Amino acid sequence: MPDMTRAEGRDEFRQARSFGAAADAYERGRPSYPPEAVAWLVPQDARTVVDVGAGTGKLTRALRAPGREVVAVEPSIGMREQFSHVLPDMRVLDGTGESIPLPDASVDVLVCAQAWHWVNPDRAVPEAARVLRPGGRLGLVWNFRDVSVPWVAELDRILRDCAAAPTNARQVEHVGAPFGPVERQDFRWSHPVSAGEVVDMVASRSYVITLEPAAREELLSRVRTLLDAERPAEMPYVTECHRAELAAR
Repeated sequence: MPDMTRAEGRDEFRQARSFGAAADAYERGRPSYPPEAVAWLVPQDARTVVDVGAGTGKLTRALRAPGREVVAVEPSIGMREQFSHVLPDMRVLDGTGESIPLPDASVDVLVCAQAWHWVNPDRAVPEAARVLRPGGRLGLVWNFRDVSVPWVAELDRILRDCAAAPTNARQVEHVGAPFGPVERQDFRWSHPVSAGEVVDMVASRSYVITLEPAAREELLSRVRTLLDAERPAEMPYVTECHRAELAAR
């Protein structure tokens, strides 16, 4: 998750700025995105797609297609370095949802994965509209662990016991004009994992990164104990997708 900032509280600001310190764990532990979700978010004929808040490129790599240019935008130096390590052939720029370093009307689709809740929508919505071509599309996507599975529900209980997850909403309702109605589609899928990758996924959460070292180690120890008992081979997810088209100028 990128550190796109919305300075509405010291804890949220600190969490939003924390991800670069755990870029390697983020790359190892965070899931990709199902092809069906990517196809729903991005039209097949899109030729220029920008991934804002790209992190280590989890969504970026899924956006690639023949004849399509994909540009990543990411504010964290640590995340950009990790991105360039795993995707050396792809372009990644320093920027945020509120300040995208691309020309006006230069993009067919702008996507934002695991990050829109960190932006200031009063600035990010007009900035997205600026870089999109008329009729272009804004896509917002989040992966959520499927807590209908008992061991995943227990994992979430451990996280709630030990760390304070951000309370900021996903802010989809704040997209509004000049975009049209926001559509939503959810996709259920499973991501193959090892126990170590689940630990890395937990360790890469902003509210875990910013814990005091002793509290973080206590949390991770409880997670390891759960995984030793459950021995999961996959993590079930629900991928929540939203899309809205920019009105023609």
